[in-house]
Amino acid sequence: MEKIRYLNAIQSAVIVLVAPWEGAVYAQVSTEQTATPARDGSPATDARAPSGPGDNSRPSGAPAPQPLPAIATLPSSSPPSPASQPSPALVPPTVLAKFSATLYGFVEFDSIYDSTQSFVDLAGNGAVAREGSFAAGRSRTTFSARNSRLGFKLKGPETVSIKSSAIVEMDFLGNQPQGAPAPAASPAVSEASFFTSPTLRMRHLALRMETPVVDVLAGQYWKLFGWQALFHPNTVEYQGVPGQIYSRSPQLRLSHAFKSDAVTLELAIAASRPPQRDSAIPDGEAGIRIALNKWKALHTTGAAGTAVDPMSLGVSGVGRYFRLPEFSATPTATKSTKSFGVSVDALIPILPATTVNDGNALTLTGSYVYGQAIADLFTGLSGGVGFPALPANAMGVVPPYPQDIDNGLVVYSSDGVLHPIRWQSILVGAQYYFPTPIRMWVSANYSHLSSPNIAELGTMATNPRIFNKSDWFDGNYFIDATGAIRFGLEYAQFRQTYLDGVKAKNSRVQVAAFYIF
Repeated sequence: MEKIRYLNAIQSAVIVLVAPWEGAVYAQVSTEQTATPARDGSPATDARAPSGPGDNSRPSGAPAPQPLPAIATLPSSSPPSPASQPSPALVPPTVLAKFSATLYGFVEFDSIYDSTQSFVDLAGNGAVAREGSFAAGRSRTTFSARNSRLGFKLKGPETVSIKSSAIVEMDFLGNQPQGAPAPAASPAVSEASFFTSPTLRMRHLALRMETPVVDVLAGQYWKLFGWQALFHPNTVEYQGVPGQIYSRSPQLRLSHAFKSDAVTLELAIAASRPPQRDSAIPDGEAGIRIALNKWKALHTTGAAGTAVDPMSLGVSGVGRYFRLPEFSATPTATKSTKSFGVSVDALIPILPATTVNDGNALTLTGSYVYGQAIADLFTGLSGGVGFPALPANAMGVVPPYPQDIDNGLVVYSSDGVLHPIRWQSILVGAQYYFPTPIRMWVSANYSHLSSPNIAELGTMATNPRIFNKSDWFDGNYFIDATGAIRFGLEYAQFRQTYLDGVKAKNSRVQVAAFYIF
């Protein structure tokens, strides 16, 4: 009799522990099974998850869990203990999926010929060697694999109302340790180390939480300004190209997309890393984007990211604040200024497509940017602007200015007035995909970049290192040998005008090979 009472007590304890969790555990395990694709080739759907938190109903068609083996019990005149009743507070949120990770990226090889000795593999908005200089009269050939990329897309776990994901992406264009001075327009470390032992760097490192009310992004990712990277051009050349907004930053972003079958309207705001931390105020960004979902554009961003996206128009802005020490070797006060930037961007399908394998597709991209103190949102742009020297002291020594900001954003004129540097740019591009069995296409781009006020800043007008105009164009041919191997060929020309009227020009031919995974 004592043995039966003992077994009865064990059964009661098992039921108390197992009952509240049975449905949730079963739902979690069932979602780990592989979904069967639909027979019509559409994406697989998974209707096996419970409909909401605490819903322990079993999936349709799933086998019922087997009951515990019966154990003999004695009749009892006492009511069941309250502890034996399942408590709703013990029921956890229903988990729809566990963690998953997707590896992606590409291996890239580049062979680059430049008609001048102006650039490394990444040209960006660097200065072109002036006509008549030693570097302008001599060419350069570069082999590089530094633009290769590696990333992970992470997902889960999820609940019915919250989806979570993250992105980790790296390349090999990181800052190298500083070494002995090198020849002009060459790396600061040895040439061999710069190209064969490049530094791994963080491109993206961000988390995302999607809810029915608002989506949250936190970490380093594309700046909201310019709605990057949807409107980026297609080119073999390393981005950002001259005149292109191309920037990533640590940020906190809130967004929401209002979706219908025909139209998607997305609104977003963000606080991102201040370009001058001593200003103590982060950048403020805002944007609105409208997409026509039934009018699709086949396009490639950069050289490896081919996709089909709806026709889109985006408008975005950034507000900034700067606070610098006064123009003195021993400042006792600060001077401040505000700045802004506006970007209007478009992705327009002239000949639309429905899949990435379609041919006879033509897409246009365009971007217009205007602002002041926004040079860091371009790649390597300063225009050659730097802070002027302070007046010499009584002993004839020029003291250093305690500069706490990157060059090219704001600058003091010799009279101690603080000026934001203004820039405006336009970048347009076209991509045409041939109707051939093997995917191949051509693209062309043109950009114009200029500063309306650099020439007005007094003492800088005679500085031969400063340019205020830049024009760039290129033509590209791509072919996919397989679903993973892609080849590209580019011809590009860089033109700049310095403040003293001297012109500068560089021609570039680049051949690239990619393994995309």
